[in-house]
Amino acid sequence: MKIKTHSFKINTNKNFEIIDITSRINDLIDVENGIVSIFSRHSTSAIVVNENESGLLSDLEFTLDNLIDEKFSYEHDRIDNNARSHLKSFLLSSSECLPIKNSRLDLGTWQSVFFVELDGPRHGRTISLTIIGK
Repeated sequence: MKIKTHSFKINTNKNFEIIDITSRINDLIDVENGIVSIFSRHSTSAIVVNENESGLLSDLEFTLDNLIDEKFSYEHDRIDNNARSHLKSFLLSSSECLPIKNSRLDLGTWQSVFFVELDGPRHGRTISLTIIGK
C-alpha cells in the first residue's frame, strides 16, 4: 500500500468561480486502485462533485446568492467583510474522498470534480491530494 501527497495551485479571476479540476487530479494519480482525498486549504472555497453543465453551475451560484443574501448584516463582516463567502462554504465542503480505478478517478458518467471560489479573485489557492492505494 502506498500513501502519496501532492498539491497544486489555482488562480481565480472572479468573486464566484467554478473550475473543473478533474484532469489535474487524474494527472497526479500514481496508483492503480485506491482512494484520493481532495482538500482545499481555504475557508472561503469548496470542493464539489457534480455535472459540468453550464446551466447547473449558474444555478449553484444563483442558489447560494439567494440563500445567503447581501441584504443581511453579518457579524463576521466586522472583521474582513467576507461573511457571505464563509457562510457559503459552510453549505458546501472543503473536501471530497473519491475512488480510484485503473489510475483514474472512478466517477459517474456525468461527474466532474470542481474547485469553487467563493471570495475571489485570488492567487495561489492550494488544493492538496492524499492518495492511498496500490
